[in-house]
Amino acid sequence: MPFYHKLGKIPHKRHTVFKSPEGKFYYEELFGTIGFDGMSCLMYHLHRPTQIKEIKNSYSVAPEIAVAKNMKPLSLKGFEVPPKDDFLDSRTPVLVNSDVQIVLASPRKSLREYFYKNADSDEVIFVHKGSGKLRTFLGNIDFKYGDYLVIPRGMIYQIDFDTEDNRLFIVESRRPVYTPKRYRNWFGQLLEHSPFCERDIRPPHELETIDEKGDFLIKVKKEDVIHEYVYAYHPFDVVGWDGYNFPYAFSIFDFEPITGRVHLPPPIHQTFETDAFVICSFVPRLYDYHPQAIPAPYNHSNIDSDEVLYYVDGDFMSRNNIEKGQITLHPAGIPHGPHPGAMERSIGQKETEELAVMVDTFKPLMVTAQALEIEQPGYYKSWLEE
Repeated sequence: MPFYHKLGKIPHKRHTVFKSPEGKFYYEELFGTIGFDGMSCLMYHLHRPTQIKEIKNSYSVAPEIAVAKNMKPLSLKGFEVPPKDDFLDSRTPVLVNSDVQIVLASPRKSLREYFYKNADSDEVIFVHKGSGKLRTFLGNIDFKYGDYLVIPRGMIYQIDFDTEDNRLFIVESRRPVYTPKRYRNWFGQLLEHSPFCERDIRPPHELETIDEKGDFLIKVKKEDVIHEYVYAYHPFDVVGWDGYNFPYAFSIFDFEPITGRVHLPPPIHQTFETDAFVICSFVPRLYDYHPQAIPAPYNHSNIDSDEVLYYVDGDFMSRNNIEKGQITLHPAGIPHGPHPGAMERSIGQKETEELAVMVDTFKPLMVTAQALEIEQPGYYKSWLEE
């Protein structure tokens, strides 16, 4: 995230001696991306962060691909993914390619028995149901319904949930996740025409420094394999840090919609970007105000990208019979548009209360076996006129 933040105690200069009041050394660690060229932060530990006591099991969590070359529009009933107690066990990949995995999860229990690190991907976790606290070695973030939690790759974290009724829509990105560059100036500041600004972004606010020796299990995901490491000290032993690479929360309700006299294209909803896909937020907004405007989207062909829509709440005006937690996939190369009657119903309407998250990928998405278990049959026929 391109702005500077710091928490806790840090020395005046980088890479210099830094000691506790008792005279013990603090141990510096660079937490960076893209070699030494990307965003990074410098953190200071009570103990060396390299003390591995044991490497235990390794096991695959690679998605089971059912359809490698899909050209069928799909509708998936996301809330039919069954809840599971364990946070990692609950994660169910449904649509994947070499750049991104789109995952549904319904964890019942907090992630407290172990720590988790995704060494493959940045994670964008959209909280559809639930609230709680994201706990990381860079500090804690409170979250609730409607929040995006953006967690950079390599971040060690746990999650506390307030209840057992949780639903998460997760995007795992092999590419770094940024705010859209067209909303930023050359210094990285979000500009006046951006639909959100730095005030809306919630970085870690509560640094939890734990000085504890023992056996601390960290599950590390790398190349779709979970590796179990046992560390000698609690990983949340950071006394301070500063930099640009840290987790943050952003609420979909803080996204300010861009509207116009006639229907505007989907990039106006863009919230995050990578060089391989984008994430957009559809939020309640006033409709187009030209006297002859058609608020419903026009038919369009996704020649270069697959389009995934995750329906959160409200009445999505371009679709019929939509439920909360439903996912639609419209593959690249074939046109799609409003369902029969949707265009006509939209004319003259003044506003919409729809809430949805969209992911547009530039490589085709493969369909997993788990996705087919929650598929709504016959969706591709739903544009036929009776």
